[in-house]
Amino acid sequence: MDVVNLAEKFALFGDHWSPRVIGTVDDYEVKLVKAEGEFVWHKHDEEDELFLVINGALTIAFRDRTVALGPSEMIVVPKGVEHRPSADTECEILLLERKGVVNTGDAESDLTVRNLERI
Repeated sequence: MDVVNLAEKFALFGDHWSPRVIGTVDDYEVKLVKAEGEFVWHKHDEEDELFLVINGALTIAFRDRTVALGPSEMIVVPKGVEHRPSADTECEILLLERKGVVNTGDAESDLTVRNLERI
């Protein structure tokens, strides 16, 4: 039951689209990720995914619309919904996802991270 300072945790890494685990809540992992550029189109067949923007601006494209998020804004992407996050400049995001969720879902790519680092 230690206090977690998000700014300190974000300062520990610089790469993009590579989530780090900072905590666990029951069967969910709290993750931090830095985003810049476009991610891949993907979906998670069995899991919802929460995106909370801490710093910067995140755009999430869906097949029928695009959503823009700024600091202190969040969205839950329901399971099975195709989406593609992107950020024009570096963006810091907190994710809440079920344990074992692969960041690229059904779209294996060079951005896939299977063994998440805990910081």
